[in-house]
Formats: sequence, structure tokens, C-alpha cells
Amino acid sequence: MEKGINAYFLEKFGMESQDVRSYSPLVLAYIGDAIYDLVIRSLVVGKGNTHVNNLHRQASRLVKAHTQSELVKALMPELTEEELVVYKRGRNAKSPTIAKNATVGEYRRATGFEALMGYLYLEDNMDRIMELVLYGLGKIGKGVQDCDTKN
Repeated sequence: MEKGINAYFLEKFGMESQDVRSYSPLVLAYIGDAIYDLVIRSLVVGKGNTHVNNLHRQASRLVKAHTQSELVKALMPELTEEELVVYKRGRNAKSPTIAKNATVGEYRRATGFEALMGYLYLEDNMDRIMELVLYGLGKIGKGVQDCDTKN
């Protein structure tokens, strides 16, 4: 089995792996936010070379709390029991920040989604992250083909 990206970082920085279940849901959401952003930015950049402003505009539409909330709602039937538990822990976590451009419900669902992304990343399960993101984007009508960076 090929080493995952998290295992690669741990090895290169001389750190030991931690039990992912011991992380708070907000810590999972913290790293999950970065991982989801990286996946979306990679997806958008992969659609072609264009002005950075166009890339940013397209990526921003896909990483905002409203879109993440829609994405996770579409993914609910596809989540395993374990993934659902992680999502709910993240969704129910009491965050010190407030939503800027989303309802409280959207923001909480987005936090749960990010916690799930963080959990899967720390478990070195990038395949599952990609599976869920691609499936979810397709279900909400924002699939790969919709990531037009020209506008």
C-alpha cells in the first residue's frame, strides 16, 4: 500500500501518528478546511490556465459554507456509520466563530463536513475524500465539468 500524504508529512517532520479519534471536532474541521480547499483549488487549476482572479472566484463558490452544506446533505446516504459520527461531532461542536455569509445551520453543517474531511485526511484516506467530493459536487450540480475557470 502506498503511503498517504499525512503519513508522508509525519515521516518527513519526524512526528508520531496520533489517534485521530482523540482530536476535537474543531481541530478536525481546521485541517479539513485546508484539505477541502486544496482539493477544490487543484480541481479548478486542473481545468486550465487562466487569470488567478477567475480561479479564486470559481474556488470560492465551491468552498463557501452554503455549498459545503449542500454537499454534505447530498452525501448523507453515502456516508458510513463512522463517517456520520465524525460529521455529527463536527456539526454539533460549539465554534467560537460565527458565519459571515451563511445561516447558522449552513455553517454548522459545513463545519461537520470539514471535520469529516479532516478525519479522512488524518486517516490517510484521500481516495475516500476524492470519492465523496466528486460524488457530492455531481449531486449538487457542480461537477468537474462545471468548474469553468473562463468566467
